[in-house]
Amino acid sequence: MRNKEERKRKNAKWNKEEAEMRRQDLQKEESGLFQPTQPALPLPLGTDSVNRDERALEGLRPGNAAPALVPQREREELAWSIHRAVGESFNVPVLNKGSSTLHQHEEEYSLELPEQNAPIFASYNDRIRPLLDAVDSLRDLKITEEDIQLPTIVVVGDQSSGKSSVLESLVAINLPRGLGICTRVPLIMRLHHQPLPQPELVLKFKGKVVKTDEVHVSEAIKRATDEIAGPFKGISDVPLTLEVRKNGVPDLTMIDLPGISRVPVHGQPDNIYDQIRKIIMEYITPEESIILNVLSATVDFTTCESIRMSKMVDKSRNRTLAVVTKSDMAPEGLLEKVTADDVNIGLGYVCVRNRIGDESYEVARVEEAKLFETHPMLSKIDKSMVGVPVLAQKLVQIQEESIAKNLPEIVKSINEKLNLNVAELKGMPKKMSSLSEKITVFMQIIGSAKESLRKILLRGEFDEYPDEKKMHCTARLVELLDQYSDELHTNAESNPEKNFLMEEIMVLKETKGIWLPNFLPRTAFLTVHQRKVNGISSIPTSFAKKVWNYVEEVVISVIMRHSDKYHQLQLPFRRAGQNLIAKMKEHSVDWVMEIVEMEKLTDYTCNPEYLSDWNKLMSYQHSFLKAVLPAEEWPSFSKAVLPKEEWPSVPMGAMAVDSFSKLGLPYEEWSSFSKVWPESFGKIEVEKLRQFRHVLPQAFDMKMRMTAYWKIVLRRLVDCMALHLQLSVSKLVNKEFEKEIVDELMGASGGIERMLDESPTVNAKRLKITERIELLQKSKEVVAKITDLIGTYAD
Repeated sequence: MRNKEERKRKNAKWNKEEAEMRRQDLQKEESGLFQPTQPALPLPLGTDSVNRDERALEGLRPGNAAPALVPQREREELAWSIHRAVGESFNVPVLNKGSSTLHQHEEEYSLELPEQNAPIFASYNDRIRPLLDAVDSLRDLKITEEDIQLPTIVVVGDQSSGKSSVLESLVAINLPRGLGICTRVPLIMRLHHQPLPQPELVLKFKGKVVKTDEVHVSEAIKRATDEIAGPFKGISDVPLTLEVRKNGVPDLTMIDLPGISRVPVHGQPDNIYDQIRKIIMEYITPEESIILNVLSATVDFTTCESIRMSKMVDKSRNRTLAVVTKSDMAPEGLLEKVTADDVNIGLGYVCVRNRIGDESYEVARVEEAKLFETHPMLSKIDKSMVGVPVLAQKLVQIQEESIAKNLPEIVKSINEKLNLNVAELKGMPKKMSSLSEKITVFMQIIGSAKESLRKILLRGEFDEYPDEKKMHCTARLVELLDQYSDELHTNAESNPEKNFLMEEIMVLKETKGIWLPNFLPRTAFLTVHQRKVNGISSIPTSFAKKVWNYVEEVVISVIMRHSDKYHQLQLPFRRAGQNLIAKMKEHSVDWVMEIVEMEKLTDYTCNPEYLSDWNKLMSYQHSFLKAVLPAEEWPSFSKAVLPKEEWPSVPMGAMAVDSFSKLGLPYEEWSSFSKVWPESFGKIEVEKLRQFRHVLPQAFDMKMRMTAYWKIVLRRLVDCMALHLQLSVSKLVNKEFEKEIVDELMGASGGIERMLDESPTVNAKRLKITERIELLQKSKEVVAKITDLIGTYAD
């Protein structure tokens, strides 16, 4: 009941106001001075749609332009589509088209289009105006510098295409005109329909606000342009904003860009085209931009540079609207041009007539309406494609639909960037004002870095670096140890096949003395052993250096990570880490060299494996000697060196003639020997050993002793190295790390206090992020008011 009473009250009020306005309009018609001072009021709910459309479709009155009307059904379609776009964007309940709910709320949701007697095109109702104000506010805040694009109508056209005339007709004020480029900077035109006694015009540029009026606005724009781009013919990408608050202007925000010129005139740079093209592409490339392409009817559309630029960025052709100027100058074939659409203008064409000479805007509109109504060629063009009022209507509709479409993404981008900047500011180092704060922060950095090193170097935990295998230190150290062990065991000194027995024979010959012949001289064994140790002595040293180089990378990476907020600390931290690792590396290399010297000094082990392996290897001696010596020499030799029960029973001269004959062995002897001979010794050249038959038993014994003992030596070098590294790394983390860094910083000029002073770079970054947060917060407040307002409409 309350809603019905409210509607009746509003209908009565509207009927009274409408009657008064129509009375005033009729009086002005009779005097020939028709120019309504207020827009047509939106029809209230309950007004008969047929009567309303009949009134809207009355014949042209004197002083009126051609009708640019939308029937009631299409108005409802548009209102429903915009409501749906806005409602879905902000989670507002969306009304189903054709439902009773829609009719119940028609007054709240429908966007009434004005009747034809508005000066150009009266605004949508007051609910849409805040959307435009919000976008303008965001533009004032320079939100685009945060890479957040805003819905914008961008006016482009070739030089002398009539851009200025089109904008003048929309605003009904004079803009700079003349030869050459009239618009030398991006001109942001904000048009506000407001029923003011006198229009209000304001210019904004470079932080200045300059008030002007309709008489002086052209000169004011020229002076502002000269201040921005210089007094000559150059251009600039610094924008100039013109705000116009005036009764009857369409609610629009447009950006007029310099006209495209390929040939520089006097006072212009040679690359004027490139400069203009860069500005135009910057504004028309974003998907949120609507391109208003101004074309002259006197030229072939396909040759227009502005069309070529539009096609480059508007692939889908759904955000370009063309306005054809100078229709009266080239009416022939214009109908075919705009209907054939050879250049694929997605949002269609609007043909207009330029104001001629000193015509008033009222007269120009009357003449335009007559032209498209009476001209034999131009009158054939559909009335929805002609006239400045139609252009204004389309621009308002397109802009507001674009805002409704893009506003949710703008809100989302503002929130995301605000969260990112807040997180970045929180991640910056705390600004410290006292020495105690600085010492506390310093100790926190050291403590956290030590804990990270304990995890990755000692405990094998890598939760802080799950995807960085280089930082899985215990695993990498084991791999390095395995490589070290393999290198020791594959070294030539560890190859038992190399010069089998020859080295031992030569050493025995040089160390023989006056003593019993069946005793193995210890000097001989030590000589061979020292030669072998010297042969592998560089491997442990190289390994120690390699390990500490790796540990240095890890330590530097950890301390850089934990001090990344304090860049002034990173250099001394890095220097301290490098100095510390250099000391540890030097200590390890000295320790390794000492171990090598100990191995060369004596031959000792208490490992029972030594005797076990030696006895096993000596079990091959009998078979080896039988295989090496020729059969005819074996009896006499064996009787001299072997017990009787081991004398051979192989027939003399029974030599094999197969592939083993080169060894001088009977096939049966070789076959039996090859089955028991250790594979680790491989194939042995025995021919040269026969000339040393008398020393062969001792050489074989020493070789087997060295083979068994060398296994112990290599294992000892690997095990001791592993234990040494574990101890050294533990000392590094738990003791030396903190001490070295403290010494480094205390020794620096100014110490910790100076090191923790905020650098100019960090301070500048902090200020910049703070400014961005303030900008984004203000932007968030702007869009929040709009979302709240839309929510109240839905309610």
